[in-house]
Amino acid sequence: MIECMVAAPQSGSGKTVMTCALLAALKYKGLDPCAFKCGPDYIDPMFHRAVLGVPSCNLDLFLAPEQTVRALFARRAAGHGTAVCEGVMGYYDGLGGVTDRASAWHLADTLCLPVLLVLRPKGASLTLAAQVRGLRDFRPDSHLAGILLNECSPMLYRTLAPMLERETGLPVLGYLPSMPEARFESRHLGLYTAAEIGDLTARMERLGQQACRTLDLEEIAAHCRRPARHMPDEEKTSPVRAQIAVARDEAFCFCYDETLEALRCAGADGVFFSPLHDGSLPQGCGGLYLPGGYPELYAEALARNKAMRAAVRAAVEKKMPTVAECGGFLYLGQTLEDRAGCAWPMAGVLPGRGVRTEKLVRFGYAELTAHADGLLFRAGERVPVHEFHYWDSTCNGTACTAEKPVGARRWECGFSTPALFASFAHLYWAGAPQMTARFVQAATEYGKEQGNDV
Repeated sequence: MIECMVAAPQSGSGKTVMTCALLAALKYKGLDPCAFKCGPDYIDPMFHRAVLGVPSCNLDLFLAPEQTVRALFARRAAGHGTAVCEGVMGYYDGLGGVTDRASAWHLADTLCLPVLLVLRPKGASLTLAAQVRGLRDFRPDSHLAGILLNECSPMLYRTLAPMLERETGLPVLGYLPSMPEARFESRHLGLYTAAEIGDLTARMERLGQQACRTLDLEEIAAHCRRPARHMPDEEKTSPVRAQIAVARDEAFCFCYDETLEALRCAGADGVFFSPLHDGSLPQGCGGLYLPGGYPELYAEALARNKAMRAAVRAAVEKKMPTVAECGGFLYLGQTLEDRAGCAWPMAGVLPGRGVRTEKLVRFGYAELTAHADGLLFRAGERVPVHEFHYWDSTCNGTACTAEKPVGARRWECGFSTPALFASFAHLYWAGAPQMTARFVQAATEYGKEQGNDV
């Protein structure tokens, strides 16, 4: 099995481009790759899926315990020829930026992954070697196995590669030249999603073809070969007892594949619907899941779909078990501002209005502590979550206390009842099986009350 992580000294080095290029090249060579993403990012896995045509899995050591992460990796990698994991931020940057917990290095160390370090040689040459040596020696086992150069000309590569190998003791395993036509544009919440880039297939093809020419795939394989992993026992999957309506479209696209898998294992099938395009909720569902996304970009279109807004409002008022995260939380509010500042009516279930801000709001990891028993949590229970949003609500709720894992910042947030949990917090369902089981059980009981036949 060939396994590796693609990491970098800092953000902006080109990890996503290099990862997609490597995945495409491995696919062209018939090495059957699968992909992973370190951390809670929703967007990068969309690009992995665009390359491979198969889901990409998030691995997060804050949101899930080590044994869960190891099991997820082993199960998802099984049967593939290669496994490539994209790192996050700078290699050692973990919680609060002052610890290595939940960093790319922490994941590489947990999974014993060889690491390919992406360097962008702009404005530095020999200093790059000093940087690499610092990264190599910062921890007793850095797991660094090789170097890849991004946005590097062939001439510069011929100069830098032997110097870096001599000064660092690490092999330089190839490069990508500057490819403006293959860059992925960014906006306030990160990259544009894969679905928003019209010529993405052509871009990926160019990246893959280039990688086949300038990445040494044979040497990468030689330095990243790992023994076969012990497969964990198959997860026990409960018989299907409920169907859960899951919002999925351009506005609601932030749903981990592991979440759907966790729901299936707990006995629920996800049934997709579109708040943008459909006129009603799927028939026969016992629960409703509204994940995050970019509803603010589609506020007018969501508002114009009056039938769906009414259907969602009726379902929540009828006490259908409902979970709404971030964008889904905004959709349940009274109104939502678009990018121009125009307020559009939403489902009107919760009291707050979604408003635009000019900066990230309560960004990063946190732990929620529930104040009382509710749909997902019991009083006093703590669960790890993350937030990443530029829009805020005029009423964020008081059902939980959120606390940053590093520092003393805390705040009240969330709405919780026996039939509802809604907040800006993104939940990682695979890391909290008790939460998943409660949601599925509530959906099952509601479905029986409604006479649903599953």
